[in-house]
Amino acid sequence: MIVADTGAVIALVDRNDRHHAALRAAFTAAPDDWLLPWAILPEVDYLLGAHVSVSAQGAFLADLADGSYSVEWGNDGDLEMAARLTRQYRALRMGLVDAVVMAIAIRRRATAIATLDLRHFGAVRIPGAPKLFPRDLAV
Repeated sequence: MIVADTGAVIALVDRNDRHHAALRAAFTAAPDDWLLPWAILPEVDYLLGAHVSVSAQGAFLADLADGSYSVEWGNDGDLEMAARLTRQYRALRMGLVDAVVMAIAIRRRATAIATLDLRHFGAVRIPGAPKLFPRDLAV
């Protein structure tokens, strides 16, 4: 199970991103292993439209609608875990989205988290020590 964070999904979609090729290869190798937490969806939508293109934004929505991506809609326990993580790691000033991504990764026992945010995801101790893609991808 690979839980995706916002930046990694942007890089996956944006051919001009320096991490695109590595993340695209990881996604193509095991698309059914990837899980997009509900909390990243508005961020991805906004950032694609604002910084990549309106057509990329529309294509992402179409891919969500046709099931190209698996979405994890979460549960109340995820929000409780997210709140605990933000309190425990208060000095990181981590927000809701990152905390929810981590909470879902914990609950789903993710083997990896696709993220470009090493400041937050590299600092938090997540049970099972999931790899961080693209950082930990074999070169």
